[in-house]
Amino acid sequence: MQPRATAMNEGNVLRIEREFSASPEAVYNAWVDPETLIKWWGPEGMTTPEYELNTHEGGHWTTTMQNSEGNRVTTSGVYKILEPPSRLVFTWAWTQDDGSRGEETEVEIRLTPTETGTRMVLIQGKFGDAGNRDNHNFGWNSSFNDLDKLFG
Repeated sequence: MQPRATAMNEGNVLRIEREFSASPEAVYNAWVDPETLIKWWGPEGMTTPEYELNTHEGGHWTTTMQNSEGNRVTTSGVYKILEPPSRLVFTWAWTQDDGSRGEETEVEIRLTPTETGTRMVLIQGKFGDAGNRDNHNFGWNSSFNDLDKLFG
């Protein structure tokens, strides 16, 4: 389906809306089932060779994405809210070169059924600057292209 993506400038919050031809249960599962998540996680062309998902409230998650040149980036966070199949909230931060966690944001995923599948809304923020928000806008939309292929 055609993506509808919007980056909200006010307060450096990112909001992306996408529609998928799958049930809310299937889309929710794609976020919390490790074997499904690694099929679409990361911008197009990336793989996820390392991951750990402790999918319960308060559980830690981490993923390492790798591009075709072998460069790796790691991100991690904590699950705050798990309400299958309609809502998921977790923190997000990139691992820095020195091993510390960078700027932490919160990601909320809202899933609602439609006549043809599921409308997913991602809200992430608050970013320290618009450039970081816009980089995430690109990365998420690229990832969601791969997610859409799972349901195609």
